[in-house]
Amino acid sequence: MKKIFVGCCGFPINKKKYFKTFKIVELQSTFYQPPLKIETIKKWKKEAPKDFIFCLKAWQIITHPSSSPTYKRLKERFGNPKNYGFFKNTKEVFKAWERTKNIAKILQAKVIVFQCPASFKSERKKVQN
Repeated sequence: MKKIFVGCCGFPINKKKYFKTFKIVELQSTFYQPPLKIETIKKWKKEAPKDFIFCLKAWQIITHPSSSPTYKRLKERFGNPKNYGFFKNTKEVFKAWERTKNIAKILQAKVIVFQCPASFKSERKKVQN
């Protein structure tokens, strides 16, 4: 085992204080509704120390069907909501993946967490997508 990092899901305290206390954060807001402005993501990166580690949750459009209660927090909808979730091979899921991937790139994220609902069935086709 190389290293263990301890951090929080989101920023439960002031970011300046958080950065002094922890070296890692899991961004949960990217699961519910990623920031609409790239400037917001760049600001997060700029505010953090150089050696700070960002992890983020993939956008729920990739993993969760639109019937999920988590969609209450979604502000931005596009395409057909029936095409959302479960790693479907749809333009909606791939658009959500591109957005998630772009955020990870800007933040130089080490990990993207794909949080799946209990109803997700690990079928070969879904995993390949």
